[in-house]
Amino acid sequence: MMLNLTFPTARTMRALMLGACVALAGLAANTAQARGPESVADVAEGLLDAVVNISTSQTVQNSGNVPMPDLPPGSPFEEFFKEFFDREGSQGRPRKVNSLGSGFVIDKSGIIVTNNHVIADADEIVANFADGSKLQAELIGRDEKTDLAVLRVKPPKDLPFVEFGDSQVLRIGDWVLAIGNPFGLGGSVTTGIVSAVNRNINAGPYDSFIQTDAAINRGNSGGPLFNMDGKVVGINTAIISPSGGSIGIGFAIPSKLAKRVIDQLVEFGETRRGYIGVRIQAVTDEIAESLGMNAATGALIAGITPGGPADEAGLQTGDIILEFDGQAITAYRDLSRIVADTLVGAETSVTVLRDGAQIELPITLGRLNESEGGNSDEPADAEEGDDATAATVLGMVLGELNDSAREKYGIAADVEGVIVQSVREDSPAAERQIKEGDVIMRVGQEQVIAPADVVAQVNAMRDRGANSALVFVGDSKGDGRFVVLPLNE
Repeated sequence: MMLNLTFPTARTMRALMLGACVALAGLAANTAQARGPESVADVAEGLLDAVVNISTSQTVQNSGNVPMPDLPPGSPFEEFFKEFFDREGSQGRPRKVNSLGSGFVIDKSGIIVTNNHVIADADEIVANFADGSKLQAELIGRDEKTDLAVLRVKPPKDLPFVEFGDSQVLRIGDWVLAIGNPFGLGGSVTTGIVSAVNRNINAGPYDSFIQTDAAINRGNSGGPLFNMDGKVVGINTAIISPSGGSIGIGFAIPSKLAKRVIDQLVEFGETRRGYIGVRIQAVTDEIAESLGMNAATGALIAGITPGGPADEAGLQTGDIILEFDGQAITAYRDLSRIVADTLVGAETSVTVLRDGAQIELPITLGRLNESEGGNSDEPADAEEGDDATAATVLGMVLGELNDSAREKYGIAADVEGVIVQSVREDSPAAERQIKEGDVIMRVGQEQVIAPADVVAQVNAMRDRGANSALVFVGDSKGDGRFVVLPLNE
């Protein structure tokens, strides 16, 4: 048997060797990339001088509530303890409390960004620079809802500063660099990757944090999180840790959210957020199924402020907001951030799902009144009678909302619906915390004003083959939430 063998020429061998070298170089580059950057020294060197230590002091009143121990009459220790407690100021003498944080310069004239909690209630704020110099800082403005604050110093010369990057292009796994002042030790640099984006840690109504495993410790609050181009993509603000030290779970405010707030604080000394006047809740899988939706998406309107932009635009309780200002509302909390980030007075549109059809409505944004202490574009709270017209349905005994019921349960005159007279303890209604005195205001997306209306809607849903009913449950003022009740009850 003959084997047909072909041997490469010298030229072919050189080509093969060159190709192998290129392949090995590519493999080495990919391996190095997987390990991360060999050094961030060049990036960090140009950033350190723009990161500052923020030290604050606050004078607090000593509570003076530590009593002198009870001693037997004539005890030889009586005079000793009396002198000690008088000397230690147990009678309420004021004392000074100091704290440390981080910040960074965003303008050569002396504009500094930090966290609101770093400077909250401070009597004195000092910015300590990398070259050892110190400057007194004044507060320009702050925003508790995003935990941001802007300071101003008056330097004798232009200051080194850093610029914001685009946090929206960050991907999970991207390398980032944090600079701050952990434990008051001075400027420190740590690196890590983006562990997650759009994190909600229930810190405020606009949560959308960058999660990173770059070491963030006490004193890092208010410091910048950089991408590998040296641009600020986040502001370090919180960690999860049982000990107070880094365990690789840190959170930063994304630059997209922070920059607009910072610009407003610099220009106006306050935030000016958009507002439409709705209370919203999540569209769960159960709610989506009850409304015949293909996916659980959007924000369910659980209440509308009378006379607000949403009311004037014709939005209704029970509508599901699918888009706002051309942006899809995937999760219900997206709406709060998008509305707040839209210019006050802007004329835009909102797309809602109502009775199975999509409707686009024009809307003009108002301005959120921050002093009222609440955001009306925020989530709502999650998740047999003696009346001749009463009806038992879905584990509830329902009655007419007449004058007697209004007086008994303190129901406001402008609230319309059906009163819950009792709830069976083992019913799904009881599991969903519906209770006596609540008002059933809608079933599906239809308003109800009599127990018979509820029965009719439930029967119609059963006839259509639905497995559950979407029910709006209000309190004595008409504020409430949507719950889903199974129809096999």
